[in-house]
Amino acid sequence: MPGIHPRKALMNPELRRRGIYVLPNLLTTAALFAGFFAIVQAMTGRFEAAAVAIFVAMVFDGLDGRVARMTRTQSAFGAEYDSLSDMVSFGAAPALVAFEWALKGMGKWGWIAAFVYCSGAALRLARFNTNIGVVDKRWFQGLPSPAAAALVAGFVWIINDLGFSGEDVRWYAFALTLFAGLTMVSTVRYWSGKDINLRRSVPFMVVPAIVLVYALVSSYPPGVLFGLFLAYALSGYVMLGWQMLGKRRNKGVAPPD
Repeated sequence: MPGIHPRKALMNPELRRRGIYVLPNLLTTAALFAGFFAIVQAMTGRFEAAAVAIFVAMVFDGLDGRVARMTRTQSAFGAEYDSLSDMVSFGAAPALVAFEWALKGMGKWGWIAAFVYCSGAALRLARFNTNIGVVDKRWFQGLPSPAAAALVAGFVWIINDLGFSGEDVRWYAFALTLFAGLTMVSTVRYWSGKDINLRRSVPFMVVPAIVLVYALVSSYPPGVLFGLFLAYALSGYVMLGWQMLGKRRNKGVAPPD
């Protein structure tokens, strides 16, 4: 830097070259690679591999934040890098996979559905970044982009496993892609799971429950994973309907004398 003595540059934190933490960003890079791999596989017609790659990206995306918090290596760079990685892995990749798999033959309706999903993921991530210090951390506002991506990828995976092609279920894929894209930008609340403390002791029955979940997923991964994320996507609307029903009941109760 011209005009500044090297020793002063070392002493001044603002002038010192900023570094990055390797471990969490390495996991974010792995998630980004999995999303890019899903796009490449979809372009070559290997849709089952593309769907599995999106689930792999979900695993790495869930690990990078946890590892950063546990090792106290959070950084502004890591947060921005994670958002860009999420846009590729859970925004562009599922939209392109769905389009190449089932929506391509629908003309303009196909790419409109894919664009609605992709833009919904971008808006969801932008809103999450701007509201991160405002909203309750126990709840997500709108369907999280990884869950939306898992919903689309799980549908692709299970239909291919059953021996059907995307053309056979293109209208179902169209409706599911639109549902996932619009739900991401909705105001429906979803449980975030961030209030779970992994360092706190839990009852013994939690361990058999975790083993049971692993056994169910391993028995038929495409069906179980799609069913779990479909239930999660519908849970927000169920909770919203329950809240609206409770408000109507409260309005119908006469005030005390």
